[in-house]
Amino acid sequence: MRQPLTGKPTTTMTRPRRAALAVPGDITTLTGGYIYDRRLLDGLRSAGRDVALIELGAGFPDPSAAEIADAAARLAALPADCPVLVDGLALGALPVHALDGMAAPLVAMVHHPLAHEGGLPEARRAHLFETERAILERASAVVVTSPHTADLLAADYGVPAAAITVARPGTDRPAGVGAPADPPLILSVGIRVRRKGHDVLLRALSRLTDLDWQAVIAGGVHDADHAAELDRLKAASGLDDRVTFAGRVDRDTLDSFYARASIFALATRYEGYGIVFDEAMAYGLPIVSCDTGAVPGTVPGDAGVLVPVEDVDAVADALRRLLTDPAHRKTLADGAARAGAALPAWDDTAATVAAVLDRVTP
Repeated sequence: MRQPLTGKPTTTMTRPRRAALAVPGDITTLTGGYIYDRRLLDGLRSAGRDVALIELGAGFPDPSAAEIADAAARLAALPADCPVLVDGLALGALPVHALDGMAAPLVAMVHHPLAHEGGLPEARRAHLFETERAILERASAVVVTSPHTADLLAADYGVPAAAITVARPGTDRPAGVGAPADPPLILSVGIRVRRKGHDVLLRALSRLTDLDWQAVIAGGVHDADHAAELDRLKAASGLDDRVTFAGRVDRDTLDSFYARASIFALATRYEGYGIVFDEAMAYGLPIVSCDTGAVPGTVPGDAGVLVPVEDVDAVADALRRLLTDPAHRKTLADGAARAGAALPAWDDTAATVAAVLDRVTP
């Protein structure tokens, strides 16, 4: 449009919509929850939102008094037009009074409830349940990563279904073509903590030593005592030459493991979602895991075999059939590839969460 001959041209500047993401510890930590947080942050920013990262203390979910006070101060400093997503690892461990000074709308982001972590003493579990329940009552909205977690929060914590939005994690498509290793590589990805069931997987693998295979378990040490127990179990089972604990690895290394693998196995005791299953399906890997938590809703029946939790025999039998029956392995690999191709992208995840932020912004 031609500008008028008199006066100055006018422009309208629209300020990007503001939001904040509060995460305990280092957001670059290579676990599923932190990967979700980081990719969500990148996606919201790429969509033009002004999203501040609030780094809370690394002590969560067992924060010190100083970390609680710092979190309360940081959340209270946010203005009323800046909704804040708070990762459940921190939110579920905050006393509800830490939110008293907040003016910003609170959006709880729950990967899986802290009280549902395996192996907790009953007093600890009860404390976390009450803390999470009280905090969730204060939230303007709740974002979860799976329908399973949505159902869990509605049933156990009384969160209204209308307040919950499922924002399934996105998945990157593999950049190249897989190059399976010889002998076949069984890949497991998960931090070394009891919930991930690496001990179950090791015991199952010890029953397959008559077959030709190798295995890699990738994931950092989260529980030093349990990691030491796994090292002892691997040695006692005669698996030192077969199984490698790769530790925490970078993205390129992890992608190379997926590309070289023939089978993905995670004998988990519980998952609130499990990004690694999506990654495995994106690479067309047949999956062996457990019928627990969100796993059945994440891994389709034609993409993998799900067995009862802690059933070493069933894990071993499922792996043996995949290693010895090429037709069966191909059938599940094809199903995994189809499921992987239909998974959402991270932009879709960000768009879902952005709609929640818009709803709660005054």
